[in-house]
Amino acid sequence: MNDHHERRLARVFVELADTLVDDFDVLEFLNMLVERCVELLDVAAAGVVLSDHTGALRMAAASSEQARLVELFAVQTDDGPCLDCVRTGLPVHSTDLVADESRWPRFAPAARAAGFAATHAVPMRLRRTVIGALNLFKTEPNGVDTTSAQLGQAFADVATIGMLQQRAIDDNTVLVEQLQSALNSRVVIEQAKGVLSARGGLDMGSAFAALRGYARSHNLRLSELAHAVANGTADLNAIMTGGNHPIRRTQP
Repeated sequence: MNDHHERRLARVFVELADTLVDDFDVLEFLNMLVERCVELLDVAAAGVVLSDHTGALRMAAASSEQARLVELFAVQTDDGPCLDCVRTGLPVHSTDLVADESRWPRFAPAARAAGFAATHAVPMRLRRTVIGALNLFKTEPNGVDTTSAQLGQAFADVATIGMLQQRAIDDNTVLVEQLQSALNSRVVIEQAKGVLSARGGLDMGSAFAALRGYARSHNLRLSELAHAVANGTADLNAIMTGGNHPIRRTQP
């Protein structure tokens, strides 16, 4: 590991721990977590699932549209390593999803169809409390290497502690309510992506990039902007042309 990579890792750990701010945004924080996993670990994609107020799992963040769809399919079909990870509180991995199709008969074919060949899920856990899981994906059937798996767990641990610390949690009810709010906002974000896709002919990944880029450049919460788009009160043209990311249009 070279000096630049070590310095980058150190900055990311500080970034994950630095949640003591008034305008802390859970969804933006989780999106940053999965992006840093792809940047610094030997993985192709990453996703996060969180438990809602009923204990059911829901997709909360993903580094790519493919990973988002796979995680969404996993929670909808109640099948996959992330679900096993949350239930056991232990890491769950597959070095070859073809070989593990009998283990996850619904998840494994869907993940392979999305281009993934191996996966490693680590719990987002503090002592006995498991609030979700971080799932790492690879496109080669050789599994996630030990270093990436250990760093992924470290990222998940620091992120979990940071989220709990930011809220000064004294009882689990507060945590459940705040995580539920974040998950509800995720639904609105998907609606906003659909609106931008329909209006501008964008693919879903580009719609999210435009939405997030505009929110960042204008110091807006992602969830607030998504609500404005879904409610029809946002300037869609400004969002599609004013983000910091390139817009990719779908073919007619």
